[in-house]
Amino acid sequence: MAADPINGHPSWALVLVAVSVGYFLADGVDMLLNQTLGQAWELLCHHSVVVSCLSTAILSNQYMGLCVVSLLLELNSVCLHLRKLLLLSHQAPSLAFSMASWATLALFRLVPLGWMSLWLIRQQHQVLPPLVILSGTGLVTVGAISITLGVRILVNDVLQVRPRPPILGHKETRGTRRCRDGELVARDNATLLLKD
Repeated sequence: MAADPINGHPSWALVLVAVSVGYFLADGVDMLLNQTLGQAWELLCHHSVVVSCLSTAILSNQYMGLCVVSLLLELNSVCLHLRKLLLLSHQAPSLAFSMASWATLALFRLVPLGWMSLWLIRQQHQVLPPLVILSGTGLVTVGAISITLGVRILVNDVLQVRPRPPILGHKETRGTRRCRDGELVARDNATLLLKD
C-alpha cells in the first residue's frame, strides 16, 4: 500500500474501510437521534465528508492505502477520551495528560493530514479531477476541524489557569465547597463538579 496507495491493497484493507464506513454511518444516526443539531453539526460534517471519501474508494476499489492512512486520524479519538478521563480523575497536570493532549494531536492528526495533502498535490495528475476535488474538500474539512480542536486544547489545557487541588485540612472558602463525602473541591472547576 505504501508503494502504490491507489491500486495496491490487501483484502483486509477493503474490509477495514467498509467497517469504518458502517461505524461513521451508525455514529451519525446516533448523533441525529440523541443530540441537537447545534451540538453535533461539526461531527456530522466530519462524518459526511469521511463517508463520501471512503465510500468512493470502496466503490472504485482504489485508494485503500490513502483510506487506511486517513483512519489513523481516528486514533486521536481514543486519546481525547483518555484526556477526558484524566480530567475527571483529577490527573490534569500530568505527563500522561500532556501526551494525550498534544503528542497524539500532532501524531494522529497533523502527520497523516500533512502526508495525504502532499501526496495529493504531487500525484494529482494520476487522480481524476472529481476525486481531487472530493479529496481536497475532505482534507480541508478535517484539517479545519483538527485546527479547531488544537485551539480548544490549547485554550483549555495551557492558557486556562486551573485551581490547585485543595489540601486536606483546609477550611471551606468562597472558592471551594465540601462534597457529600467531605472532600473539599473548587467551585469553579466544572470537571470536579461532575462528582455530584
